[in-house]
Formats: sequence, C-alpha cells, structure tokens
Amino acid sequence: MTNENTQALSDAGVSIWLDDLSRELLETGAIAELVKERNVVGLTSNPSIFQAAMSKGDRYNADLERLTKEGKDVDEVVFELTTSDVREACDLFMPTYESSGGVDGRVSIEVDPRLAHDTDGTVEQAKKMYDTVGRENVLIKIPATKAGLPAIAATIGAGISVNVTLIFSLDRYRAVMNAYLEGLETAHADGKDLSKIHSVASFFVSRVDTEIDKRLDAIGTDEATALKSKAGLANARLAYQAFEEVFSTSRWSTLEAAGANKQRPLWASTGVKDPALPDTLYVTELVAPQVVNTMPGKTLDAVSDHGDVHGDTVTGTYEESSKVLDDLDAVGVSYSEVVDLLEDEGVDKFEKAWGELLDGVRAEMDKATTPA
Repeated sequence: MTNENTQALSDAGVSIWLDDLSRELLETGAIAELVKERNVVGLTSNPSIFQAAMSKGDRYNADLERLTKEGKDVDEVVFELTTSDVREACDLFMPTYESSGGVDGRVSIEVDPRLAHDTDGTVEQAKKMYDTVGRENVLIKIPATKAGLPAIAATIGAGISVNVTLIFSLDRYRAVMNAYLEGLETAHADGKDLSKIHSVASFFVSRVDTEIDKRLDAIGTDEATALKSKAGLANARLAYQAFEEVFSTSRWSTLEAAGANKQRPLWASTGVKDPALPDTLYVTELVAPQVVNTMPGKTLDAVSDHGDVHGDTVTGTYEESSKVLDDLDAVGVSYSEVVDLLEDEGVDKFEKAWGELLDGVRAEMDKATTPA
C-alpha cells in the first residue's frame, strides 16, 4: 500500500525524489519499492553519494577489474561506473517519466566537481554525460557558481535538461533562473523543442541553519537565540516567492507559449543536522505546489513514519520570512557572508568526496592488476 504521509505530500504538489543511488539499491529492488510504496518519482546523486556507494561492498568489483584490464585510467573508470548506474536508474524511472510528461522520473548526475569554476569544461562534460547516459530522463547537475551560470545557459541552449545545484542565496537563485531563461531563448532560436527541456534549481536548506545557528550561539543574546533554526526555512520560502515572480513575467509567458517548462525549485539538504529539531522539519514546512523535495533515505523514513503534512506551508509566509533575515542582520549575522561561505564549502566538500572516490577506485584497480 502507498504510505499515507508521502501520498499527502504528493497530493499537495510536492514531487518526492530520493537523494541516494548505489548498485545495492538498484539490484535489491529497494528503489523500485520506494516508487511503489512511498511516492518516490525521481532520484538525485552527487559525488559524496557515489563515494559512499563504491566504498562499501563488492558490487563494483567485476566491472572495476574489467575496465582496468581494458587499460582505462581512473577518471575513465569512475565516469563509466557512475554513468552506468545512472542509466540503470533512468530505465527504472522511465515509466514515471513518460506518465508525467517528462516532469518527474528524473535521475541526476553531477559534472566533475573539479570543473566548478570552469565554464567551458563544464559544458563539454555535460554534453558528454548526456550522450553517454543516453536517456532522455537524465538531468545533468551543474553547480550554481559564477562560472556555472553561463554553463547552465549553454547546456540548456543545447537542449539538455539540467539540475542546478549548490544554490544558497536568493540573488544567485535569481541569476540561475535568468540563465535558464537565456538557455531556453537560445534553444528556441535554434529551433529546438522547448517542451523536451526541463530543469530544477536545487536550493539548499539545512546547511544554512547549521552555519547561522553556530553564529547565533556565538553571539549568545536572547535575540540571537530566538532566531535559531529559522533561517533555512525563511530563505527557502523567499526563494519560492522569487520563483513565483520570475515565472509570471512577460518574458516567461513568451517562452511558455512556445512550449517551455518552468524550472521547478528543488529543496536539497533536507536532512536535519540538529537532533533537537523535528526530523521532518525541512519537508513538512516546505510544502508548496510545483516543488521537488529530494530526501536522504533517513528523512524519507521519518516522513513516512510520522510526517504531518498540513497543506501549503510556504505561500503567505514571505513577510515573516523577510523579517527573519532582517532580524539576523540586526543581531550581527551577515547573510551574504554566510551564503558565500556555504557555496565555497559545498564545492570543496564535493571535490574532497570526488578525490576520495578516485583514491578508492584507484586502490581497487591496483588490486586488479596485482598478481595473486
């Protein structure tokens, strides 16, 4: 039977995506079960997820040995293993993709995080990933760095669907939506079918609270303490306000008339980091039509077990949310400093995970070539 809490979330207009991918999940049927029982309609991956997947178990060993004996280097091996997993996940979600008209049934794979500040390199790898996976329902993840913005526009312009990741600030989010519209305008001018191009913009939530709450604790006043664990929700809710504004402009209307799809907001980093907070906070308090919430398995379990879905918890909160950011500034927390730091840390975290992934795969490749 379908879980009543996840069904309520779906009924409220939220697409539930799983923030995890591994061969174990694919081969054991765990993802297929979540599709059937918990309204999961898509999936996201990132360098940290692949690093965790390949560091445990032996499900990748045979392919590692084969690719090593074929003379592939470590980057080629990782590229082949990750795109293979994503292709299989795309096939699993293809019925959802078809039944939703391409809105859901999506699987994301991220460009090499070492390209985060390389526009041309990002575009080149995005095209290579899209061609290699070879499935319409793949989303290529590109980080919302300054160098990422023109890469997003160029990739969308080439007719490739994109998941824009690592968005922390409202200004950067508006720039991301502008890059999407630029890409659609390029694609339209080139005669591409806009109805086939989709995008989500991954706005990170819990990491905002983690960093800001640390600063509020250091300030230590009653005013500062009263603001704890409010910034993440306020920031995301104001992002939804920006989404509503941008996708009600005449510029958007022209593209929509040509068949374009809205770039949906996606709530990422929705696992609660502070054990004092409700473990479903970044799900039940960010319910609104046309959003995606990508959840790690633990958060999805919590929502399924005790998530209290009580309708739209975003629209109508904008004045209150703006006040939270104003109050943070008043007690001495710099919003711009925090979001800039989080972007840098996000890129660094994925680069580190990628490095660990390469090291782990390289070690397995060495074993494959070492005589017993």
